[in-house]
Amino acid sequence: MPSQIPPAERLLNLVIALVNAPSSMSKQQVRTSVAGYGDAPSPDAFERMFERDKDTLRELGIPVLTVDAGGHSDDVGYRVDLDAYTLAPVDLTSAELGVLSLAAQFWQDKTLRTDTARALTKLRAAGRGDPGVGDSGTDVVAGLTPRVRAAGRAFGPLLDAIQDRRPVRFTYRAASTGEVREREVEPWRLAARRGGWYVLGRDRDREAPRAFRLSRIEGNVRPSGAPRSFELPAEVDVDAFLSGRGGRERVARLAVVPERAGAVRARAARPERTYSSDVSEDPMTADGRDVLEVPFTGVAGFASELAGYADAIVVLDPPDLRDAVVARLRTAASLDVAGDGRRGADDETGVDRG
Repeated sequence: MPSQIPPAERLLNLVIALVNAPSSMSKQQVRTSVAGYGDAPSPDAFERMFERDKDTLRELGIPVLTVDAGGHSDDVGYRVDLDAYTLAPVDLTSAELGVLSLAAQFWQDKTLRTDTARALTKLRAAGRGDPGVGDSGTDVVAGLTPRVRAAGRAFGPLLDAIQDRRPVRFTYRAASTGEVREREVEPWRLAARRGGWYVLGRDRDREAPRAFRLSRIEGNVRPSGAPRSFELPAEVDVDAFLSGRGGRERVARLAVVPERAGAVRARAARPERTYSSDVSEDPMTADGRDVLEVPFTGVAGFASELAGYADAIVVLDPPDLRDAVVARLRTAASLDVAGDGRRGADDETGVDRG
């Protein structure tokens, strides 16, 4: 027996049939002439299938209209409102097409590159009388082509999960600790920064917003719940997330050498005070340092910033921030000074890695 037609193909067949129908199509015409509906084992099964498909098309923005010709159920027909569904003519100037060409070159991932190339070809073919619309349009933006590393195989499943509002699971290797563990995330956004891709969302295990670099996802991204099981935030500040400011605010207590770390001092929550020996027994925090209380959110990003001041700053509290700074200083001390000084730098971007 022939295999059943997949639902996506059946939906496409229905759209094509309704768009090209002279007036409208009755349910009986749909069942007998549209490929995929003959698979229904009974009239009731066909009714459920057809009603479900109509609702799906309307959710996708395809205006399926009901046409009642005479008041009887047999006379009811269906068609697509072509005035609402058909796109207006596309008129592009040479400069506008050049900008679109530039945007298309942005995508280096092979799965997306094919789609953008096809879209650009169709737009070039849709030019309306402007002799400048063609390959010469790219001359306007020549030399400005951006480049982002390939998103990898996690990109597609994550994009689908965002569109479906479906939580996912994946195995993630943290940059700061190297720990590999399973994560369950409600994905909100995909963003490209610093030559790499990140997924932003809510980590269900930690019950907090987090950002994850796609290049550190190991294996496949797997659905872990039903579609529409969470709501997307109205606004997501991508730059705040990726600079480590997207999570819960905490306060760090720092012992700082006088007249050093001006940027950190400017963010102090309370007036600084001179260090006294009852604050800590650490010999590095000798008398004469100033104790600052500085708000922060992302441990990784703030630890990288503080490590840049070397021994001018000692973290008194919290312990996880202190440990993260110490780990970075030890890593820096172990680097080969003859190297290029960039080992591991591409992943210290201020997002949460733990």
